[in-house]
Amino acid sequence: MLPYKSLQEAEATLGRELTVAQKLWLNYSANKPDYILHYHNIMFLIIFYSIIPLPYVFIELSCSKKMDRYKIQSKIKKSFWDMFNCYTDVMQIFLLVVGPLQLFSYPTIKWIGIRTDLALPTVWEMFWQLLVYALIEDYFNYWIHRWLHSKWGYQKIHHVHHEYAAPIGLAAPYAHWAEILILGIPSFLGPALVPGHIITYWLWFILRQMEAIETHSGYEIPWSPTKYIPFYGGAEYHDYHHYAGGQSQSNFASIFTYCDYIYGTDKGYRCHKSILKKVSIGNISMLILLGFEVIVRQLSYIHGFSIMD
Repeated sequence: MLPYKSLQEAEATLGRELTVAQKLWLNYSANKPDYILHYHNIMFLIIFYSIIPLPYVFIELSCSKKMDRYKIQSKIKKSFWDMFNCYTDVMQIFLLVVGPLQLFSYPTIKWIGIRTDLALPTVWEMFWQLLVYALIEDYFNYWIHRWLHSKWGYQKIHHVHHEYAAPIGLAAPYAHWAEILILGIPSFLGPALVPGHIITYWLWFILRQMEAIETHSGYEIPWSPTKYIPFYGGAEYHDYHHYAGGQSQSNFASIFTYCDYIYGTDKGYRCHKSILKKVSIGNISMLILLGFEVIVRQLSYIHGFSIMD
């Protein structure tokens, strides 16, 4: 909790006028204990999980031919009840596993040094901290994910997440309760090693959830802003991992692609892409030849002679 009860007290103690952002933060957090600010994380988790997947839900239910071309596994469609059941299953995990974890983790948050004071981070400070968090999470998540694809890890834990061979946004956190806890470690490791302000802490978990929902969405949207992030995996990249299923030894990384490239676990995906590209080129060539043949036959019919002879 901030040591100031009013704006006047804060400015008098600091000897200067507060910025607009600091005034807003003071008004919001002055009377809230730090543990209440920490528990905002579970609130944000539920709110953003309920909102961010909605566009993908509407696209899936609309059966729009215009959007179907962006569907990665186009032959598989989910009904409203399929998605609703997934949502309720995930909410149970949030309330029974993630919620209590948030309650008991508060002392750790204080110990590592997550701040709630008026020294708000600059935009650049937040950017670099978030980038460090993403790199740390991606690296350690990669190795844990590989372990989850061992025989024991998959059979006992990870098979639950792979029930969705064609993933949907709502299924991003759909997993065994033990997997939720295990994969929460890499997400928490960045803030633990490079602690910052609680606003950065909130934003990190919000962005991480948004990224997970997008990569599980089942749609490769060409105008997504994430297309401009270097080495970003995205929906198509992670969709292949689910498509390959339990035997998958490819595309383990959660955010970026560098770990898969360095350790050679993207070979299956690259081979898959190469085959699809060859098939696509072959289909285009076949369509061109068929189109040419149709034109020639039409000319033959109109002019009364056979050009094909």
